[in-house]
Amino acid sequence: MSLIKGLHHAALKCSCQAEFQEAIHFYKEVLGLPVKRSWGEGEEAGIMFDTGAGLIEIFAKGGENHSEGSVRHFALATDDTDACVKAIREAGYKITVEPTSMTIPAETPFPVRIAFAVGPCGETIELFKEC
Repeated sequence: MSLIKGLHHAALKCSCQAEFQEAIHFYKEVLGLPVKRSWGEGEEAGIMFDTGAGLIEIFAKGGENHSEGSVRHFALATDDTDACVKAIREAGYKITVEPTSMTIPAETPFPVRIAFAVGPCGETIELFKEC
């Protein structure tokens, strides 16, 4: 029996207040995620968005520079990869991998449609549709 029930949240740390506000706009307005909870003000502020299968937590002040750790990206489940890419592109964000259909060669072939984008904090986001 696993001790883990699932992924609770992924956390992002913004380098400044402007980046924090841009991140809120991106996840709330561009991707349409509802706010689960928020707290604090100014540099002490934070917010959690509900993805329906876990949370994205964003801190207002995480430091001046972003450094890449061992996590390379996080994937958001979607029913329409192309619509997500369209919304992200129209909002002015970079798409790094255009929507692509592929089959992951697992024991049982696993067809997916994926794309990658860069979010407002420099995070790499995979848009993942199980076909």
